[in-house]
Amino acid sequence: MRLVLDTSVVVAAFRSGSGASNRLLQMADEGRFILLATPALFLEYEDVLSRPEQRKAHGISTRDLELLMRDLASLIEPVEVHFRWRPQLRDANDEMVLEAAMNGRADALVTHNRKDFLPVLRDFRLRILSPAEAVKEMSQ
Repeated sequence: MRLVLDTSVVVAAFRSGSGASNRLLQMADEGRFILLATPALFLEYEDVLSRPEQRKAHGISTRDLELLMRDLASLIEPVEVHFRWRPQLRDANDEMVLEAAMNGRADALVTHNRKDFLPVLRDFRLRILSPAEAVKEMSQ
């Protein structure tokens, strides 16, 4: 299975070691699915996780965050953007996630903000899953 994780999922994974978002990163590390991201999306992960309010919430030092981001980068199959699908969504950051999914031939996009991606359900053959749904599907 080929998945793109919305930034909200990566942030939740770093903030809690016990949720479905964190389990998804563990499953990626176990090789249970192919994790896809464009360079721009990966840089967004890094930017958001480095913000002061996020650092306070996840409690990871700057040095440890750098190491964790390096580990995360090693799990990702890089996606090159050949086609821009904009504009499809209201949020430009969501467009970046959609482009990674479409250009990477993802089976699904995983997000905590399903409603933000509802417009693509009717126009694209892309499944939108919550982290819990993705974990359940891959655990069967």
